[in-house]
Formats: sequence, C-alpha cells, structure tokens
Amino acid sequence: MSATNQIVTHSPEETIAYGRSLAAELSPPLFVLLRGDLGAGKTTLVKGIAEGFQAARADDVTSPTFTLIHEYRGPAAVLYHIDLYRVDTERELETLALDDLLAPSSILLIEWGEKFPRFERERDIEITLERVGETSRRIRRSAR
Repeated sequence: MSATNQIVTHSPEETIAYGRSLAAELSPPLFVLLRGDLGAGKTTLVKGIAEGFQAARADDVTSPTFTLIHEYRGPAAVLYHIDLYRVDTERELETLALDDLLAPSSILLIEWGEKFPRFERERDIEITLERVGETSRRIRRSAR
C-alpha cells in the first residue's frame, strides 16, 4: 500500500464501491482512523468495507452514533465500527474497553478518533473523507 492514496467518488454508490475495493487491501489486525465532518461519508465507506469482507450487506451497516460500537463478523475478519462523536473524556473512552476488541482477526474502524491523541499514535491507516460537492467526496488514505 502506498504511503498516501487519493480518489474522488461522485455518489454514495461509488463510495461504497471504493470501500469494497479497499477491503481487498486491508488485512487484520488493523486500526483504521476515519476522519471527516458530519455527513462526509464515513459510514458510507464502512458499508463498502463490510461488504468487501462479507461481514454485512451495505443496507445493514448503520452509524453507531448512539450505540457507539457495531460489530460485523465475516469469514476473514471481525469489523468493529466505532463512533466516538459523543465520547468526550478518557474515562468515557475507558468504559468502552476498546483494547478488548483488539485481536488477530479484528479491524477497528474508528470515527472521531482524532479527539483522543492515543488513536493518532496507534492507528495503522488514516482515511479522510471530505465533501467536494453535493454527492462527491475526496477520500485520502495514508498508512504509517
């Protein structure tokens, strides 16, 4: 995987398709930081990644804003889609026991992880989604 990779998608369907193709390049264990404003397409990208790992259908992947963690089990990996938007303190973060999710077969896909410096240090890959139009998104991927 190259150090930095960039693509522009022009619809939610293209973002999902990119997520599917991205899944082929990812292998557990992995810690992925997903960055982007509200509505940038982070969950849409996860829909494609989950499909790529045969862990869930895109329609079954929803934002974990209120439940904080969604788990999707596939034959090759267990995906944990984590949303820290509503988590504000280290103490709240500790109650999620994210370290317990780390396993040889797990991929943690964390939204809003940049709120906690630890995740900036520990991440393997960072994916940034940015709106560049009504339905277009610039997706930048950088690895350590």
